[in-house]
Amino acid sequence: MFKKFSKKILLISSIFFVLVMIINLIEETSFLKDTSTSFLTPILLTTLNAPSLLYEMFPFIFLVSTQFFFIDIYEKKEIETLRLFGIDNFSLLKLLTLITFFFGIIIITIFYNFSSQLKNEYLKIKNNYADDKKYLAVITKNGIWIKDSFDDETILINADQIKGGFLINSSITVLDKNFKVKENIIAEKIDIKNKNWILNNVIITDFDNFSKKIKKTNFKSNFDLERIINLFSDLSSLTYFELLKLEKDYNSIGYSTNEIKIQKHRFYSLPFLLCIMTIIGTIIMIYNKFKKNLLFNLFIGIFFSVSIYYLSHFSSLLGESGKLPLIMSVWFPILMLSSFSTIGVIRLNEK
Repeated sequence: MFKKFSKKILLISSIFFVLVMIINLIEETSFLKDTSTSFLTPILLTTLNAPSLLYEMFPFIFLVSTQFFFIDIYEKKEIETLRLFGIDNFSLLKLLTLITFFFGIIIITIFYNFSSQLKNEYLKIKNNYADDKKYLAVITKNGIWIKDSFDDETILINADQIKGGFLINSSITVLDKNFKVKENIIAEKIDIKNKNWILNNVIITDFDNFSKKIKKTNFKSNFDLERIINLFSDLSSLTYFELLKLEKDYNSIGYSTNEIKIQKHRFYSLPFLLCIMTIIGTIIMIYNKFKKNLLFNLFIGIFFSVSIYYLSHFSSLLGESGKLPLIMSVWFPILMLSSFSTIGVIRLNEK
């Protein structure tokens, strides 16, 4: 049973991987159509990005794999052999759930970290072809660092904290095209809600080392609060241990760690979600008397997959709006699906 179910998971995963490769290749080709690059570049980008996309699809892969597993043992009459050896529906479900949990642990410990490293390389390469590749923002234990550019000037910005819509205790260094310092600006507080920054309690030092104090002044930037947040929102390119380090860095500068906490709990919850998808797939097949019509089962699998996707999306919206705690917004769909599954499992052996 382990071998047979594993083969179904690998087969369905391969099919989904090919589909992801085709769809993503079209997208990457479209992205690079106006650049002077070889035809191998979109293939490389697609290959690097595909494992990360496949990771997001594993819940649906396990649901469909379970359906095809039951079709297979029904067609080969292996279900009758199992019955003769006293293996009822519930015992078979327990076996499949244990196998799924085993694969879930492998996926989050090995596949997740592998795919995140490839995703990181994907983003590095793709950034070289992006219109805004000259801009950069990172967060370290020494604060937030931003590299900006205007005309021939390069601007380096460092702040101790980002709090609300403000940079706290910031320094701005403006370099000319030869990377010589034109001026250095120290600001106690910077309003970054839009791209016309408002600097408060400012000390400006020019290239002659002459300093002056200003209570308030403006500074034009390519960054605003929304853009900075978006730069740090793609956490799928970080391994689990990099997430922990980033969380520590965020805490050190007072930056919100909500997205990291959500990403971590999605990581923790995946094996349980995969198990529930396997349970749902088992319930569908047993309650439908092992219907072996391919299109019918695909339809049911897609229907449940789409429903679960929208349930997860709805839960995320509740979390973002504050109507659900952020962590609960990750676990709420799993709890809901568990409740639904329990009802079906209770009467499983009667079918």
